[in-house]
Amino acid sequence: MTTTRHISRRHFGTLVGAGALTAALAPCGFAAAHADTIRIGWVGPRSGPLGIFGEADAWLAAALEAKHADGIEIGGKTYGIEVILVDTQSDPVRASQETRNLINGPSPDVVISSSTPETTNPVADACEALGTPSISTIALWESFYFGRGGTPGEKSFKWTYHFSFGAGDFAPLYADGWSKIETNRKVGMLVPNDADGNAIRAGLIPALEAQGFEIFDAGPYENMTSDFSNQINYFKQNGVDIVNAFPFPPDFPVFWRQAAQLGLAQEVKIMQMAKAGLFAAEMEALGSLGYGLSTGAYWHRDFPTASPATGMTSAELAEGFETTIGKQWTQQAGAQAALLDVTLAAFVASGNPHDKAAVAAALDTLTAETAVGTVDFANGPMPGIATAPLVNCQWVKAADGPYEFALDVTANVLAPDVPISAELKPYKIGG
Repeated sequence: MTTTRHISRRHFGTLVGAGALTAALAPCGFAAAHADTIRIGWVGPRSGPLGIFGEADAWLAAALEAKHADGIEIGGKTYGIEVILVDTQSDPVRASQETRNLINGPSPDVVISSSTPETTNPVADACEALGTPSISTIALWESFYFGRGGTPGEKSFKWTYHFSFGAGDFAPLYADGWSKIETNRKVGMLVPNDADGNAIRAGLIPALEAQGFEIFDAGPYENMTSDFSNQINYFKQNGVDIVNAFPFPPDFPVFWRQAAQLGLAQEVKIMQMAKAGLFAAEMEALGSLGYGLSTGAYWHRDFPTASPATGMTSAELAEGFETTIGKQWTQQAGAQAALLDVTLAAFVASGNPHDKAAVAAALDTLTAETAVGTVDFANGPMPGIATAPLVNCQWVKAADGPYEFALDVTANVLAPDVPISAELKPYKIGG
């Protein structure tokens, strides 16, 4: 069920603190002055195992409203902006159904979503079926495109667009980052049986082998597994110096605690994560086991970028998140701001935000400046797909400040304009 509420800036902080998760935001009194309003349906995980990915959403929706309180001019007409937030509860089936409810009810001009194929794919499929433009991010583009049946080189989808990093980006990033530490180049792969896992096996593993790494794939496993002893023993038996994991976020702490109990954590030199390990809260839950873990970053507070939709630089997005949410900044602050950046750019380029076909046509060749950098659909790897950069990072013990962990940028071969802040250090329990 989707509910609609109007939130004033005066009450916004209170609602965030109380855990308000579903809302529509519009400038108070704006509808009276400007009857025409753009509706953005924002479908995402704001509770459940993936809920941490949605922590910034309500705050960013409010920031969008504040930035455009006087409306946005498109094609000589001024429009108000309304954002309808819908919680998937981290359930793909619910994501699909809530998207259909949204389109058949409030009927937004566009539907946006992000954060793993479990969200982006069912949302996009529903939009494709019901003829509504969809923009999504933060899921391997291969998982999004091929996971939904896309054909290489063809425009397989009429209404759905996605910008993100891809499985093919990890190999050059990792090869560059891992080269900073002497290893035996043996890599243990912990890859689940899901859309991301399929993309990783098809793209990353062969690419790492081409870079001269010896791969030890422990085999597909089901998400929410409680026992990783077989995979851990397999890695130990083969003497891997590097473990590369792509687990569902709740699964990594289970794996890594067991790896410490069985001695693997004491042996590896690099513990590389993706999908999990993106947030400081995950590291805090691991305690001393979290110091030295490596993770890719699709946005960082040090990105030399800004978000036109919210009017904030990357540093301001990080500071705003911490001030408003009361937690350490996360990558989602910039990634979700970029989602809004692309959405507004598509509306402007369309000339008429209520013409869904025009919005989709604009996205076919859209180039937009965003919080994560330039997003260029005209030159993406597949029709309707644009890429976004990655840097590699390492969680370390914070030297000062109110937070326990800091995230150092250690490799930037894919985004050389992002400054490296520290050298990669070998993993050691306790830092």
